[in-house]
Amino acid sequence: MGESLTTIVAIFLAAILMFIFPLMSISERNDDIAQLGVQTATIEFVDNVRTTGKITQDDYNAYIQTLAATGNTYDVNMEVKVLDENPGKKTTWAVTDKIGENIYYSVYNSQIESALNSPSGTYSLKEGDLFSVSVKNTNRTISQMLRNFFYTISGNDAYQVSAQHAGVVMSNGN
Repeated sequence: MGESLTTIVAIFLAAILMFIFPLMSISERNDDIAQLGVQTATIEFVDNVRTTGKITQDDYNAYIQTLAATGNTYDVNMEVKVLDENPGKKTTWAVTDKIGENIYYSVYNSQIESALNSPSGTYSLKEGDLFSVSVKNTNRTISQMLRNFFYTISGNDAYQVSAQHAGVVMSNGN
């Protein structure tokens, strides 16, 4: 009886070592590859917007298709901090000719996407604006499911693949 129980445990451990751990390793590797692809695509998209000074519908669609090629679904959040220059004089005791402060106001996804869906299909920025993109996967990857099954360490709202990039717009997008 003792030998058969030992044999069953040994077979169970061998199955785990032969099948489960390689599967976990491969799924982690797939997430790493998806992470690299998403990070690269995000950097290229943001840098293109920074250099051209505009977001076009074609560039945005190409970016979304590149993200979809990883096999995951993503939540893309774009934000433009528009430079609102205040040219009024600001008088202080120390400096009497200082120009007013520069203030930024934010424009988010819904406003940007409505401009992209307009007949012109572009959202123009000006030099000095700040543009940022944040991406997170919304689906659960195989790696997340296996980790949740074996370790129960990551919650349902946790994301595995994400990327962020931001920068200052360097040219006017007229």
